[in-house]
Amino acid sequence: MTMSSKICPFHAAFPVSDIAVSKEFYSSVLGCTLGRSSDSWIDINFFGHQLVFHYVKDFTIKNYVNPVDNQQIPVPHFGVVLTWSDWEKLASRLQKQAICFEISPYIRFKGQIGEQGTMFFYDPHNYALEFKSFKDSNQLFAS
Repeated sequence: MTMSSKICPFHAAFPVSDIAVSKEFYSSVLGCTLGRSSDSWIDINFFGHQLVFHYVKDFTIKNYVNPVDNQQIPVPHFGVVLTWSDWEKLASRLQKQAICFEISPYIRFKGQIGEQGTMFFYDPHNYALEFKSFKDSNQLFAS
């Protein structure tokens, strides 16, 4: 299967122990807009994608790491690929908000195939988030 020239939004749903905490973080910290919701779930416009959080009593997640480019990359993780200027703006905004980065914004694979800006941090429910960007978008799947 090849990638279409049109990117379709993904839909992902995750359990959380507190809907209000997710709502506050994703709207206030990341600037995402909110969609439909109830007492037990909330839709979030996650950079054009549909992210849904469902309340699950006493939910916890266990994270692991995998070494990449001399960094301990959190797994599992999710995020989006932004334009370079949007990535820089988000990194700057998060740094001003004193986000505790797991991996601070930096250039990964510098001078190599797949060179990219990347940053990792955790949301309040311990989901690892990665935001990345490529100055050359053709590098996204380059090998």
